[in-house]
Amino acid sequence: MKELKGQPSLLKKWVIAARPWALPASTMPVIFGTSLAVVIGGVHLRPFWFLLALLAMIILHSAANMLSDVFDFRRGLDREVTPVSGAIVRAWLSDKAVAAGAAVLFMVGIGIGLVLVAWTGWVLLIIGGVGMVIGVFYTALKYHALGDLAVFLDFGLLGSLGAWVVQTRTFSWIPALWTVPMAMLVIAILHANNWRDTVSDAEHRVKTFASILGDRGSLAYYGFLLFGSLAIIFGLMLIPRLFSPALIPMPFTFAIILLALPRTLHLWGRALRRHAPRQPLDFIILDGATAQYNLVFGLLCTAAIWLQFILKMM
Repeated sequence: MKELKGQPSLLKKWVIAARPWALPASTMPVIFGTSLAVVIGGVHLRPFWFLLALLAMIILHSAANMLSDVFDFRRGLDREVTPVSGAIVRAWLSDKAVAAGAAVLFMVGIGIGLVLVAWTGWVLLIIGGVGMVIGVFYTALKYHALGDLAVFLDFGLLGSLGAWVVQTRTFSWIPALWTVPMAMLVIAILHANNWRDTVSDAEHRVKTFASILGDRGSLAYYGFLLFGSLAIIFGLMLIPRLFSPALIPMPFTFAIILLALPRTLHLWGRALRRHAPRQPLDFIILDGATAQYNLVFGLLCTAAIWLQFILKMM
């Protein structure tokens, strides 16, 4: 483990430990699900409960990040510092301290979750309970090639569905189905990380979906996640209108997602050039670049919802 030059403040060390750059992966589904509840579900926005749900997601995601870093470090997976490393590998905080911090955050997140459950009812208890189990055991799932499924549920479908339930106090498949494209990009973030680390993971007997697929398979999978998320958006706009009138189609305002296409192609180019990158870190930090793309994608989807709201009011 190498210590970086300079010592930041204690607060900054803990912020780095939480890896805030990854938070858009979990917070965007909450924002999107809340927007769906207002525009599609027809309820009045409850700002306090939205902010409380968002805070709970931030705290629980941070706790999961920290716990994952602890196990990865103890298993010898994370020893070299990268631009997106946490505080343990940088020698800013001990693994024991970060484990204790994660435990505190999990308890705080559970407390906020119980307040939300008291407001909404047992449906949210089930959603939150499943999410908590996945979050606590995420590292074990990741080591057995189930990390992709874990983030797809926890930082995609369950986040959006939970936000809908908090606002409407009812269950619906709409937020889960319409969040699938964003959830696919959350998988893409994790996959880019695992793809980069396939050699070290294999040395430590860690099995990820990327290690199972191999390099060429991982490239195809990454492309499926990038371009498939766009294709599903258009499928959800067109298929219900053409073949299933009983289903609620996505508004045509979601076509603005095409504004993300240049970024999609840029990421795909970086993946194609992984063995001969234009910049030394292009492939190494592909996970961080994918996380930034996921944020843009989520913002465009949310903008599409509110654009539909404006058009309905005109």
